[in-house]
Amino acid sequence: MAQPPKRLERSDMGAAAIVHRASFDERLPWLAGLHTPEEDRAYFRSAVFDECEVWGTFDGPALTGFIAFRAGWIDQLYVLPAYQGSGIGSSLLEIAQARYSELSLWTFQRNAIARRFYERQGFVAAELTDGARNEEREPDIRYIWSRP
Repeated sequence: MAQPPKRLERSDMGAAAIVHRASFDERLPWLAGLHTPEEDRAYFRSAVFDECEVWGTFDGPALTGFIAFRAGWIDQLYVLPAYQGSGIGSSLLEIAQARYSELSLWTFQRNAIARRFYERQGFVAAELTDGARNEEREPDIRYIWSRP
């Protein structure tokens, strides 16, 4: 990670949508193409940047990862595949953990890499679902974390 995390601005929305799609499609290829790039940008414009505090990491001018969180929830945490395993996700997660004493998040049950990452960070599985309540209809898992 070349630069420390910084709070993202609305001008970073398009880059965040690109990081999200690249990471999502790489780790969840069976769900690739679920949304168009335009739909991704609209979602980030109308929901993520309006409802969450968003932080990111950069390698030079390029956004390499970001986290979007709000009181008690991590809504998004994505790192470009080429940068995964370099500590970016942990450094972003630490920002949210410093703000809140308890956090929850959802990830897909089949996303073994994300599950291992969150479990190493102290998150504990709290709920498994059949996916009926999410847009992708993909079984998911809710994790919780509490500051010791």
